[in-house]
Amino acid sequence: MNPYRSVLYMPGSNARALEKARSLAADALILDLEDAVAPDAKDAARDLVCAAIAEGFGARKVLLRVNGADTPWGSADLEAAIAARPDGILLPKVNGPADIARVAAAMGADHPSTLWAMIETPRGVLNALAIAEAPGMEGVVLGTNDLVKDLGARPGPDRAALVPALAQTLLAARACGLVCLDGVYNAFKDEAGLRAEAEQGRSLGFDGKTLIHPAQIAIANEVFGPTEAEIAESKEIADAYEAAREQGKGVAVLNGRIVENLHVETARATLAKADAIARLSAQSKG
Repeated sequence: MNPYRSVLYMPGSNARALEKARSLAADALILDLEDAVAPDAKDAARDLVCAAIAEGFGARKVLLRVNGADTPWGSADLEAAIAARPDGILLPKVNGPADIARVAAAMGADHPSTLWAMIETPRGVLNALAIAEAPGMEGVVLGTNDLVKDLGARPGPDRAALVPALAQTLLAARACGLVCLDGVYNAFKDEAGLRAEAEQGRSLGFDGKTLIHPAQIAIANEVFGPTEAEIAESKEIADAYEAAREQGKGVAVLNGRIVENLHVETARATLAKADAIARLSAQSKG
């Protein structure tokens, strides 16, 4: 299990930014060859990113976002990504499972990289379940900026216009056991706004948030990580359940409440996430 509380986009054309990423507290990185790179810098960025992947980024997961197959750089990006073997290859503007199947076929059955899909078009949202069911998939990422543009929406601070798309994509990911990441918050200096949007995403059920600036990492890590109170309560639930089983009881009771299997599953998931965060933190410091 890997935490994905904070997933930071890094421009693939910026060597200093890529080097700095190795010291940041983000759970995962998206090395970007698409939106963050100007057309005349695409080829150089591809070489730079692949060299950086070979050098490694410590314990954190690394995704490589390629340009779309319909662009002048898509074919070369995909070939380079397959050779570089990042933890995951992130495909932009995925509209249906055929987009995933094409890349999976090029990778071959034994390739170690997983596939991730950007859901950022109306068609992608409507096909979210079929996309999530595609072989090789590990996660989906909401591209909320592009989705807002295509919808012609005015989402506002509560993102009401986006909630149906967020929820449908999240449902599809959960049905297939995939990681699901919320979209970016553009005003990187607005900490209150970021926190509110992150808390909304956490309440909906997202695993974490994609970020555009290192200053956003701490808030995402806090909001999407279990609190000390949640960890303590989860341990109590797990311990009560185990004690009941040892005593031959079919039901555990904690603080006057019945502990059911679903509560135990949630508690164990919380404890596993806390352990994974602690391991990642220790490995990053080491």
